[in-house]
Amino acid sequence: MAYSKVTTPSLALTGMGFNDREIVALLGAHALGRCHTDRSGYWGPWTFAENTFSNEYFRLLVEERWSPKMSHNGKPWDGPDQFEDSTGKLMMLPSDMVLVQDPAFRKVVELYAKDENAFFRDFASAFSKLLELGVTFPSTKPWYQFW
Repeated sequence: MAYSKVTTPSLALTGMGFNDREIVALLGAHALGRCHTDRSGYWGPWTFAENTFSNEYFRLLVEERWSPKMSHNGKPWDGPDQFEDSTGKLMMLPSDMVLVQDPAFRKVVELYAKDENAFFRDFASAFSKLLELGVTFPSTKPWYQFW
């Protein structure tokens, strides 16, 4: 399976003013949680510690060997395209795999895989930016005035 940046969240997020580094940082939220077939069609967690916010998602992206999911519980996989690690216990979405296939994204993934604090800093900044999109902040002019 080959994917381009256009098939990823980057298209939506760049349109919202996010750069490549911020996009990769935001996708690091996949360190938390899992997919459920009855909700999204996808199955499984991204990491072994799905309740812990860390850089494990990035380490696994770089260190694991990912292959297309072919079966689930002994039956042929009939869900949407996804990838699994060698144990079959972890998954990645096509949009996750783009992060290691695209050279600009991969550079950031490798940084975050080695430096959890850099990931935390960048995620905090990008997530704050995401939350503030469309919010009009009051003027910095004080509410009082001295004559």
